[in-house]
Amino acid sequence: MLEQMKERVWRANLQLKESGLVVLTWGNVSEIDRATGYIVIKPSGVDYGAMKPEDMVVVDGNGQVVEGKLRPSSDLATHLEIYKAFPNVGGITHTHSRWATVFAQAGAAIPPLGTTHADTFCGAVPVTRKLTAEEIAGAYEKETGTVIVEAFCALDPMAVPGVLVHSHGPFTWGKDAAHAVENAVILEEVAMMAWHTLRMAPQSALQQELLDKHYSRKHGKNAYYGQKG
Repeated sequence: MLEQMKERVWRANLQLKESGLVVLTWGNVSEIDRATGYIVIKPSGVDYGAMKPEDMVVVDGNGQVVEGKLRPSSDLATHLEIYKAFPNVGGITHTHSRWATVFAQAGAAIPPLGTTHADTFCGAVPVTRKLTAEEIAGAYEKETGTVIVEAFCALDPMAVPGVLVHSHGPFTWGKDAAHAVENAVILEEVAMMAWHTLRMAPQSALQQELLDKHYSRKHGKNAYYGQKG
């Protein structure tokens, strides 16, 4: 079932390791088939070097395992909430990448300070509020998804394809698993740049006109970056 999708998700998870975004087993990638509602996700706690495409777990929209011998990622419920709330999202990545997690632990959004950021994120990468004691004690992973969705009540999740969960780490998304990983790579790079920029020049800010220009060069109907087709 969904063999090509399993292959894509497996490769996307390996890319996390190859890109230096994860250590040990601290991360996961999933992809959804919107036609069936089935989701393919990394198994929980399995070493990246030992994983095979057939180890990927297929679940339905309620998180019930449809196919697979291993338990799905413990972050599955968070992925489910994002997929339910953001219908244009096709893939999700979660890591504890160093620089993005620094901002998450500080409870600080990543501000747009330069065009590298603006090429992908049309504004600051937001940070969620802290979970309440009741949310932590309850359906913790589901509530993590809830606060992510809450952080986008006034934002377009496709224009800002990532978030920092307060005290935890980053989630990114895209049209599929590969694009979700690509956005995780970009997020980590802009987080590193932002941290160093703010150390050198705390009052740094990017002109709104320049942010809009760089984002629109790559996104939307008037985009002209890259090759057609």
